[in-house]
Amino acid sequence: MDNDVSAGNTTTTIVGRLALGITLLAFGLGNTDVLDGVTAADAVSLAHYVGGVALFVAGLFAFRDRDAATGTAFSALGALWFTWAVSVGGQVSDNAAGLFLLLFALVALSLTLAGGDQLGQGIYGLFFVSLLLLAIARFADNDGLGKVGGWFAVAAGAVAWYAATAALAHWPTVLPRRAAGRGVTATG
Repeated sequence: MDNDVSAGNTTTTIVGRLALGITLLAFGLGNTDVLDGVTAADAVSLAHYVGGVALFVAGLFAFRDRDAATGTAFSALGALWFTWAVSVGGQVSDNAAGLFLLLFALVALSLTLAGGDQLGQGIYGLFFVSLLLLAIARFADNDGLGKVGGWFAVAAGAVAWYAATAALAHWPTVLPRRAAGRGVTATG
């Protein structure tokens, strides 16, 4: 198995993925209602400083290192978390909140389609589904769908946490390639 992080085996990527993982786990668990009395709004401080400020700064460091993909991802997601954290207490309509989530779902979709390593695409893909479900839940006033969206955020956070830990611990970060089937050989 290949143990290299194919896109971004740097301190910046590790710190960014840890910040994203922690924030997604807290935000996602808050949306699931799995912990009694803990809501997504309880993750505001974490989202503000770890998800917002730390991720944005990690994005700036990635830009400094000429890693445009990681810089774009972390800066955009840092802006998402910062904006969400400072607006949580305000009175916003469900449609406005849904639009905010939908717009950032499109950012997550762009990050997913941009390529990169498998774990990064997994993080952004799961986060896209989470934000999309949470947006639809807000538009439709559907708490059950919001809980499902929360679980997708938890899964994205777990993948981000694994990606950072794997890079630090030199664990596998890519899936091994397999032949198409028995008796099939690859050439070239």
